Amino acid sequence: MKSAAYSARRTVADGIEVAELTDAAHGVEVSIAPSLGNMAYEIKAAGKNILWFPYHSPAGFASDPRLCGVPFLAPWANRIDGDAYWVNGRRYLLNPGLENLRRDPHQHPIHGVLNFSPDWSLVSVDASANQAAATSRLEFWKHPRMMAQFPFAHTIAMTYRLASGELEVETVLDNHSAEPMPVAIGYHPYFQLHDSPRDQWKVHLAAREHLVLSGELIPTGERKPVEFADPHPLHAGALDDVFGGLVRGPDGRAQFWVEGEKQRITVTYGPKYPVAVVYAPPAREIVCFEPMAAVTNGFNLAHAGVFPELQSIPPGGQWKESFWIRPSGF
Repeated sequence: MKSAAYSARRTVADGIEVAELTDAAHGVEVSIAPSLGNMAYEIKAAGKNILWFPYHSPAGFASDPRLCGVPFLAPWANRIDGDAYWVNGRRYLLNPGLENLRRDPHQHPIHGVLNFSPDWSLVSVDASANQAAATSRLEFWKHPRMMAQFPFAHTIAMTYRLASGELEVETVLDNHSAEPMPVAIGYHPYFQLHDSPRDQWKVHLAAREHLVLSGELIPTGERKPVEFADPHPLHAGALDDVFGGLVRGPDGRAQFWVEGEKQRITVTYGPKYPVAVVYAPPAREIVCFEPMAAVTNGFNLAHAGVFPELQSIPPGGQWKESFWIRPSGF
């Protein structure tokens, strides 16, 4: 569909279904591959992809997938400190034999079971005078291998909405279970600037609390004040840090950004994303601002009384939140 300023269409790239959104007035184009984890793999500003995507096409990604673009992490983001977790006072065991778990270098289960899932269905692609949008849905409850790892029946709907030069990523969780369902999802977008090398970039960290991590990157429960400069120069070293106490405006939103010579990418967190992971490894031209609904190992830390803020959806209830990505200076 097309309007004067916005267009949205379904197309096929190298045999893979793609949803394309365009904001002509602001020079922003977005490409999403529903069958590849419903991942946005291009956000082009003035023709330059602000997402790190080290492939020539979605087909290349499909043949050798790795985290890039805007991956969705569910039903938990980041690490669990073992092959079991606690929810509603009960201990649930993960099943490694199902071969749908990822592990970090310390062999902790990480980032859930949906990273590259082909089980999303593209349900709408449309444009109006004010926006272009694409919505996909995944019916988690229909998939036994998923339910074996996280036995809470639910449906996920994700909408990419492009308006006024900014991309909104909205997530809706509907809990079909007879028990409350914990929320520990997140996103891991990989950003890049084009006007300067990584060591000349600086970042704004909109947080008051810096969570102390163990040597295996699991929160210890200790929190300390943020000690980074504002803005923080990336040449000072690597970042792989977890932040809480986000600094929010009157609208309840918190803004993180990375800036080069003139280009800037701003990531805005909605109120139900209380945790920010920031990842900027050395010698790689990327930075990740990761909106998180819970801290790393949130299920087990909540059970231990260390993270009482863990969100939960009542039976038959719904959780909805967004984050926003805005390029400028391109």
